[in-house]
Amino acid sequence: MADLRATVVILTFNGEVYLRRILESLSVQEFEGEFEVLVIDSGSTDSTLEIVADFPEVRLHRIPNHEFGHGRTRNLAASLARGDYVAYLTHDAVPLGAEWLTELLAPFGLDPTVRAVMGKQVPRPTCFPLMRYEIEGVFAQFGPDYGTHVFYDGPFADAPGVRSAITFYSDVNSAAPREFLTHDVPYRDVPYAEDQLFGQDVVAAGYHKAYAPRAAVEHSNDLTLGEFGPRIFEETVALRRIGTAVPPLSGLAMTKRIVRGSLSDARRIARDGSYRWRRRFYWLVVNPMFHVRKWRSFRAATLIDPSDDLAVEQGSREPRLRGS
Repeated sequence: MADLRATVVILTFNGEVYLRRILESLSVQEFEGEFEVLVIDSGSTDSTLEIVADFPEVRLHRIPNHEFGHGRTRNLAASLARGDYVAYLTHDAVPLGAEWLTELLAPFGLDPTVRAVMGKQVPRPTCFPLMRYEIEGVFAQFGPDYGTHVFYDGPFADAPGVRSAITFYSDVNSAAPREFLTHDVPYRDVPYAEDQLFGQDVVAAGYHKAYAPRAAVEHSNDLTLGEFGPRIFEETVALRRIGTAVPPLSGLAMTKRIVRGSLSDARRIARDGSYRWRRRFYWLVVNPMFHVRKWRSFRAATLIDPSDDLAVEQGSREPRLRGS
Protein backbone atom coordinates (compact mmCIF):
# COMPACT_ATOMS: atom_id res chain seq x y z
CA MET A 1 0.00 0.00 0.00
CA ALA A 2 3.02 2.31 0.29
CA ASP A 3 2.91 2.75 -3.51
CA LEU A 4 -0.62 4.18 -3.56
CA ARG A 5 -0.65 7.48 -5.40
CA ALA A 6 -4.18 8.48 -4.51
CA THR A 7 -7.22 7.81 -2.38
CA VAL A 8 -10.56 8.71 -3.95
CA VAL A 9 -12.98 9.60 -1.16
CA ILE A 10 -16.76 9.57 -1.59
CA LEU A 11 -18.89 10.97 1.21
CA THR A 12 -22.29 9.27 1.20
CA PHE A 13 -25.65 9.71 2.86
CA ASN A 14 -28.54 8.02 1.04
CA GLY A 15 -26.58 8.27 -2.19
CA GLU A 16 -28.11 5.37 -4.08
CA VAL A 17 -29.17 7.42 -7.11
CA TYR A 18 -25.70 8.05 -8.55
CA LEU A 19 -23.31 5.95 -6.46
CA ARG A 20 -23.22 2.90 -8.74
CA ARG A 21 -22.38 5.08 -11.75
CA ILE A 22 -19.59 6.74 -9.73
CA LEU A 23 -18.04 3.45 -8.66
CA GLU A 24 -18.33 2.00 -12.16
CA SER A 25 -16.56 5.06 -13.56
CA LEU A 26 -13.77 4.72 -10.99
CA SER A 27 -13.34 1.04 -11.82
CA VAL A 28 -12.32 1.85 -15.41
CA GLN A 29 -9.95 4.75 -14.72
CA GLU A 30 -6.80 4.72 -16.83
CA PHE A 31 -4.36 5.84 -14.17
CA GLU A 32 -0.59 5.43 -14.00
CA GLY A 33 -0.07 3.94 -10.57
CA GLU A 34 -2.33 2.54 -7.89
CA PHE A 35 -5.27 4.21 -6.19
CA GLU A 36 -7.91 3.16 -3.68
CA VAL A 37 -11.55 4.13 -3.21
CA LEU A 38 -12.75 5.01 0.28
CA VAL A 39 -16.46 5.53 1.03
CA ILE A 40 -17.38 7.28 4.28
CA ASP A 41 -21.05 6.77 4.99
CA SER A 42 -22.93 8.79 7.60
CA GLY A 43 -25.94 6.60 8.32
CA SER A 44 -27.54 5.82 4.97
CA THR A 45 -30.93 4.11 5.15
CA ASP A 46 -31.38 3.43 1.44
CA SER A 47 -29.41 0.94 -0.70
CA THR A 48 -26.11 2.85 -0.51
CA LEU A 49 -24.35 0.19 1.57
CA GLU A 50 -25.61 -2.62 -0.68
CA ILE A 51 -24.21 -0.82 -3.70
CA VAL A 52 -20.83 -0.42 -1.98
CA ALA A 53 -20.86 -4.14 -1.16
CA ASP A 54 -21.09 -4.91 -4.90
CA PHE A 55 -17.60 -3.41 -5.26
CA PRO A 56 -15.40 -5.46 -2.89
CA GLU A 57 -12.32 -3.40 -3.73
CA VAL A 58 -13.94 -0.33 -2.15
CA ARG A 59 -13.04 0.42 1.47
CA LEU A 60 -16.02 1.43 3.63
CA HIS A 61 -15.89 3.48 6.81
CA ARG A 62 -19.14 4.17 8.65
CA ILE A 63 -19.88 7.01 11.08
CA PRO A 64 -23.10 7.94 12.93
CA ASN A 65 -25.14 10.59 11.20
CA HIS A 66 -24.66 13.08 14.05
CA GLU A 67 -20.88 12.93 13.60
CA PHE A 68 -21.01 14.16 10.01
CA GLY A 69 -19.58 17.58 9.24
CA HIS A 70 -18.59 18.82 5.79
CA GLY A 71 -15.12 19.87 6.93
CA ARG A 72 -14.76 17.44 9.82
CA THR A 73 -15.57 14.38 7.72
CA ARG A 74 -13.21 15.44 4.95
CA ASN A 75 -10.45 15.72 7.55
CA LEU A 76 -11.37 12.25 8.79
CA ALA A 77 -11.08 10.99 5.22
CA ALA A 78 -7.60 12.50 4.90
CA SER A 79 -6.51 10.77 8.11
CA LEU A 80 -7.83 7.43 6.83
CA ALA A 81 -6.43 7.82 3.32
CA ARG A 82 -3.38 5.80 2.31
CA GLY A 83 -2.61 7.54 -0.98
CA ASP A 84 -0.28 10.48 -1.48
CA TYR A 85 -3.22 12.57 -2.74
CA VAL A 86 -6.82 12.70 -1.59
CA ALA A 87 -9.43 13.19 -4.31
CA TYR A 88 -12.87 14.13 -3.04
CA LEU A 89 -16.20 13.37 -4.69
CA THR A 90 -19.69 13.92 -3.37
CA HIS A 91 -22.12 11.04 -3.78
CA ASP A 92 -23.83 12.77 -6.72
CA ALA A 93 -20.73 13.70 -8.76
CA VAL A 94 -20.08 11.20 -11.56
CA PRO A 95 -16.60 11.29 -13.17
CA LEU A 96 -16.77 11.77 -16.93
CA GLY A 97 -14.16 9.73 -18.77
CA ALA A 98 -11.44 7.28 -17.90
CA GLU A 99 -8.83 10.04 -17.53
CA TRP A 100 -10.65 11.88 -14.74
CA LEU A 101 -8.23 11.02 -11.92
CA THR A 102 -5.15 11.51 -14.08
CA GLU A 103 -6.34 14.99 -15.09
CA LEU A 104 -7.33 15.93 -11.54
CA LEU A 105 -3.87 15.17 -10.17
CA ALA A 106 -1.88 16.51 -13.15
CA PRO A 107 -1.53 20.11 -11.83
CA PHE A 108 0.44 18.91 -8.81
CA GLY A 109 3.22 17.83 -11.15
CA LEU A 110 3.21 21.09 -13.08
CA ASP A 111 3.73 23.55 -10.23
CA PRO A 112 5.16 22.69 -6.79
CA THR A 113 3.21 25.54 -5.17
CA VAL A 114 -0.17 24.03 -6.07
CA ARG A 115 -1.85 22.50 -3.03
CA ALA A 116 -5.48 22.31 -4.15
CA VAL A 117 -7.05 21.33 -7.46
CA MET A 118 -10.65 21.84 -8.46
CA GLY A 119 -12.18 19.93 -11.37
CA LYS A 120 -14.95 21.01 -13.69
CA GLN A 121 -18.65 20.37 -13.07
CA VAL A 122 -21.04 19.67 -15.95
CA PRO A 123 -24.75 20.05 -15.11
CA ARG A 124 -27.01 17.09 -15.65
CA PRO A 125 -29.42 17.20 -18.63
CA THR A 126 -32.33 17.27 -16.17
CA CYS A 127 -31.02 20.36 -14.38
CA PHE A 128 -33.38 23.34 -14.45
CA PRO A 129 -32.10 26.17 -16.70
CA LEU A 130 -31.24 28.71 -13.99
CA MET A 131 -28.87 26.29 -12.27
CA ARG A 132 -27.60 24.83 -15.52
CA TYR A 133 -26.58 28.20 -16.96
CA GLU A 134 -25.08 29.32 -13.64
CA ILE A 135 -22.89 26.22 -13.36
CA GLU A 136 -21.72 26.59 -16.94
CA GLY A 137 -20.96 30.28 -16.37
CA VAL A 138 -19.07 29.74 -13.10
CA PHE A 139 -16.66 27.21 -14.56
CA ALA A 140 -16.28 29.00 -17.88
CA GLN A 141 -14.74 31.96 -16.03
CA PHE A 142 -11.83 29.80 -14.86
CA GLY A 143 -10.53 29.18 -18.37
CA PRO A 144 -11.01 27.06 -21.49
CA ASP A 145 -11.29 23.29 -21.37
CA TYR A 146 -8.02 22.48 -23.09
CA GLY A 147 -5.50 23.44 -20.40
CA THR A 148 -4.69 23.53 -16.68
CA HIS A 149 -5.05 26.92 -15.01
CA VAL A 150 -3.12 27.97 -11.90
CA PHE A 151 -4.42 30.96 -9.95
CA TYR A 152 -1.60 33.14 -8.59
CA ASP A 153 -2.02 35.85 -6.00
CA GLY A 154 -0.56 39.33 -6.40
CA PRO A 155 -1.37 43.06 -6.54
CA PHE A 156 -3.79 42.49 -9.41
CA ALA A 157 -5.91 40.36 -7.08
CA ASP A 158 -7.52 43.48 -5.63
CA ALA A 159 -9.40 44.04 -8.87
CA PRO A 160 -13.15 43.38 -8.67
CA GLY A 161 -13.93 39.69 -9.05
CA VAL A 162 -10.30 38.55 -9.20
CA ARG A 163 -10.00 37.78 -5.50
CA SER A 164 -13.11 35.59 -5.55
CA ALA A 165 -11.81 33.72 -8.62
CA ILE A 166 -8.46 33.09 -6.95
CA THR A 167 -9.95 31.73 -3.73
CA PHE A 168 -13.16 30.15 -5.07
CA TYR A 169 -13.18 26.45 -4.38
CA SER A 170 -15.63 23.58 -4.61
CA ASP A 171 -14.88 20.20 -3.08
CA VAL A 172 -17.59 18.42 -5.06
CA ASN A 173 -14.72 17.39 -7.35
CA SER A 174 -11.33 18.26 -5.91
CA ALA A 175 -7.96 17.01 -4.71
CA ALA A 176 -5.17 17.94 -2.31
CA PRO A 177 -2.00 16.25 -0.99
CA ARG A 178 -2.74 14.07 2.03
CA GLU A 179 0.14 15.46 4.09
CA PHE A 180 -1.00 19.01 3.35
CA LEU A 181 -4.49 18.21 4.62
CA THR A 182 -3.35 16.42 7.75
CA HIS A 183 -0.47 18.72 8.78
CA ASP A 184 -0.64 22.12 7.08
CA VAL A 185 -4.10 23.32 6.08
CA PRO A 186 -6.98 21.05 7.12
CA TYR A 187 -10.61 21.80 6.44
CA ARG A 188 -12.33 23.93 9.03
CA ASP A 189 -15.17 22.39 11.00
CA VAL A 190 -17.99 24.72 9.94
CA PRO A 191 -21.63 23.88 9.14
CA TYR A 192 -21.35 25.04 5.54
CA ALA A 193 -18.99 26.70 3.01
CA GLU A 194 -16.05 24.61 4.21
CA ASP A 195 -14.71 24.51 0.66
CA GLN A 196 -14.75 28.30 0.29
CA LEU A 197 -12.85 28.62 3.57
CA PHE A 198 -10.36 25.99 2.47
CA GLY A 199 -9.71 27.89 -0.77
CA GLN A 200 -9.10 31.08 1.21
CA ASP A 201 -6.82 29.28 3.67
CA VAL A 202 -4.73 27.74 0.89
CA VAL A 203 -4.09 31.18 -0.65
CA ALA A 204 -3.51 32.83 2.75
CA ALA A 205 -0.86 30.19 3.53
CA GLY A 206 1.06 31.24 0.41
CA TYR A 207 0.08 28.34 -1.86
CA HIS A 208 -1.94 28.20 -5.06
CA LYS A 209 -5.09 26.63 -6.41
CA ALA A 210 -5.42 25.09 -9.85
CA TYR A 211 -8.38 24.37 -12.09
CA ALA A 212 -8.37 21.14 -14.11
CA PRO A 213 -11.20 21.43 -16.66
CA ARG A 214 -10.57 18.01 -18.21
CA ALA A 215 -11.18 16.40 -14.81
CA ALA A 216 -14.91 16.82 -15.23
CA VAL A 217 -17.82 15.34 -13.34
CA GLU A 218 -21.52 15.39 -14.04
CA HIS A 219 -23.06 17.23 -11.12
CA SER A 220 -25.97 19.47 -10.28
CA ASN A 221 -28.17 19.34 -7.21
CA ASP A 222 -31.51 17.65 -7.75
CA LEU A 223 -33.60 20.35 -6.10
CA THR A 224 -37.29 21.01 -6.42
CA LEU A 225 -38.67 24.53 -6.48
CA GLY A 226 -39.56 24.17 -2.81
CA GLU A 227 -36.05 23.03 -1.87
CA PHE A 228 -34.22 25.59 -3.98
CA GLY A 229 -35.09 28.64 -1.88
CA PRO A 230 -33.90 27.25 1.47
CA ARG A 231 -30.71 26.03 -0.24
CA ILE A 232 -29.97 29.57 -1.47
CA PHE A 233 -30.75 30.90 1.99
CA GLU A 234 -28.33 28.44 3.61
CA GLU A 235 -25.54 29.18 1.16
CA THR A 236 -25.88 32.94 1.56
CA VAL A 237 -25.96 32.81 5.36
CA ALA A 238 -22.96 30.48 5.34
CA LEU A 239 -20.94 32.93 3.25
CA ARG A 240 -21.82 35.75 5.63
CA ARG A 241 -20.79 33.62 8.59
CA ILE A 242 -17.31 33.05 7.17
CA GLY A 243 -16.82 36.77 6.65
CA THR A 244 -17.82 37.22 3.00
CA ALA A 245 -19.31 40.67 2.44
CA VAL A 246 -22.91 40.27 1.23
CA PRO A 247 -24.66 43.67 1.25
CA PRO A 248 -28.39 43.80 2.07
CA LEU A 249 -30.58 43.49 -1.01
CA SER A 250 -33.43 45.96 -1.36
CA GLY A 251 -36.85 45.00 -2.65
CA LEU A 252 -36.31 47.03 -5.83
CA ALA A 253 -32.92 45.44 -6.48
CA MET A 254 -34.43 42.00 -5.90
CA THR A 255 -37.19 42.68 -8.45
CA LYS A 256 -34.64 43.89 -11.01
CA ARG A 257 -32.56 40.73 -10.59
CA ILE A 258 -35.62 38.52 -10.98
CA VAL A 259 -36.70 40.27 -14.18
CA ARG A 260 -33.20 40.51 -15.64
CA GLY A 261 -32.35 36.87 -14.89
CA SER A 262 -35.67 35.55 -16.17
CA LEU A 263 -35.39 37.44 -19.46
CA SER A 264 -31.75 36.43 -19.96
CA ASP A 265 -32.56 32.77 -19.36
CA ALA A 266 -35.62 32.98 -21.62
CA ARG A 267 -33.44 34.08 -24.52
CA ARG A 268 -31.04 31.20 -23.90
CA ILE A 269 -33.86 28.67 -23.53
CA ALA A 270 -35.40 29.84 -26.80
CA ARG A 271 -32.08 29.20 -28.60
CA ASP A 272 -31.12 26.05 -26.68
CA GLY A 273 -31.15 23.17 -29.14
CA SER A 274 -31.00 20.57 -26.36
CA TYR A 275 -34.65 21.23 -25.54
CA ARG A 276 -37.54 19.88 -27.58
CA TRP A 277 -40.31 22.39 -28.13
CA ARG A 278 -42.53 21.04 -25.35
CA ARG A 279 -39.70 21.17 -22.83
CA ARG A 280 -38.65 24.59 -24.07
CA PHE A 281 -42.17 25.93 -23.52
CA TYR A 282 -42.28 24.29 -20.08
CA TRP A 283 -39.08 25.98 -18.94
CA LEU A 284 -40.09 29.34 -20.39
CA VAL A 285 -43.03 29.19 -17.98
CA VAL A 286 -41.44 27.51 -14.95
CA ASN A 287 -37.87 28.81 -14.89
CA PRO A 288 -38.88 32.36 -13.81
CA MET A 289 -40.37 30.78 -10.67
CA PHE A 290 -36.88 29.59 -9.74
CA HIS A 291 -35.59 33.13 -10.15
CA VAL A 292 -38.30 34.43 -7.83
CA ARG A 293 -37.49 31.72 -5.31
CA LYS A 294 -33.77 32.39 -5.54
CA TRP A 295 -33.78 36.14 -5.04
CA ARG A 296 -36.45 36.19 -2.36
CA SER A 297 -34.43 33.69 -0.35
CA PHE A 298 -31.18 35.53 -1.07
CA ARG A 299 -32.71 38.82 0.10
CA ALA A 300 -34.01 37.21 3.29
CA ALA A 301 -30.52 35.86 4.01
CA THR A 302 -28.96 39.32 3.57
CA LEU A 303 -31.39 40.96 6.01
CA ILE A 304 -31.13 38.66 9.04
CA ASP A 305 -28.45 38.60 11.71
CA PRO A 306 -26.29 35.60 10.68
CA SER A 307 -25.49 34.94 14.35
CA ASP A 308 -29.18 34.52 15.17
CA ASP A 309 -29.49 30.74 15.13
CA LEU A 310 -33.28 30.79 15.44
CA ALA A 311 -33.70 33.07 12.42
CA VAL A 312 -31.27 30.94 10.42
CA GLU A 313 -33.07 27.74 11.39
CA GLN A 314 -36.40 29.19 10.31
CA GLY A 315 -35.05 30.02 6.86
CA SER A 316 -33.21 26.74 6.38
CA ARG A 317 -34.22 23.19 5.66
CA GLU A 318 -32.87 19.94 7.03
CA PRO A 319 -30.09 18.90 4.58
CA ARG A 320 -31.35 16.13 2.31
CA LEU A 321 -28.05 15.48 0.57
CA ARG A 322 -25.53 15.24 3.41
CA GLY A 323 -22.82 14.10 1.00
CA SER A 324 -23.13 17.22 -1.18
